[in-house]
Amino acid sequence: MKIAAQLYTVHDFLSTKQDIKETFKKVKQMGYDTIQVSGVGYVDDEKAEYISEFQKEYDLDICVTHMSYDQLNNELSSLIKYHKMWNCKYIGIGSMPNEFRNKDGYSKFIEWANKIGEEVAKEGLKFVYHNHRFEFEKYDGKTGMETLVEGFSDNVQVLLDTFWIQAGGCDPVAWINKLSGKLDIVHFKDYGVKNDGQYFAEVGSGNLDWCRIIEACKNAGVKYAAVERDSGEIDAFESLAISRKYLKDIHNL
Repeated sequence: MKIAAQLYTVHDFLSTKQDIKETFKKVKQMGYDTIQVSGVGYVDDEKAEYISEFQKEYDLDICVTHMSYDQLNNELSSLIKYHKMWNCKYIGIGSMPNEFRNKDGYSKFIEWANKIGEEVAKEGLKFVYHNHRFEFEKYDGKTGMETLVEGFSDNVQVLLDTFWIQAGGCDPVAWINKLSGKLDIVHFKDYGVKNDGQYFAEVGSGNLDWCRIIEACKNAGVKYAAVERDSGEIDAFESLAISRKYLKDIHNL
């Protein structure tokens, strides 16, 4: 299992070409050899080219992306071209658009996702869906997350996020076990509590049981664990470095 830096963590530093170059350099220096491209905004031919250029310059593998619903819906052929350029096998979507977040919307989204999955599978790629907390709302006794997992075809995977599973009232380990053999990527994001509220913690500094999570990931055949923190008081780059050091020093990853 390879450890990746989820670049959404540093999304405030991805606005320009130079920002992206500096970010790639910094994450490489802190010990990441793999990244997730997310938070870079709309990707066109020019941006795809310089992402590829910096990827090669700093010897970084791109394991997965988060692309917008609109671009996936309207410019899928371009995204497939970019992912092949980056040697990235997984095209991701960061969340389900708001219009689908209701009882009837889940079936419509599943139909759309399966179509995208079918198209990218023809090109040797895999489509992945990243969860948040809202998917754990129940409709007729079943969570939206269960509906997604049951409805997705073999061409669509879930990218589990440990924080949001916990925030949804569920056990990250149970969900990793549930998707064993069909789960290639997991977001490592810790869950902290402060002033009676939840917050995004650096990996190893919150309340999640990382020994159990890491063991479950290995048993489930997870290929990539992407470290992420959505926001927080600690500098975003320092956050990535703290999480990387913890996983290396304590878990030998």
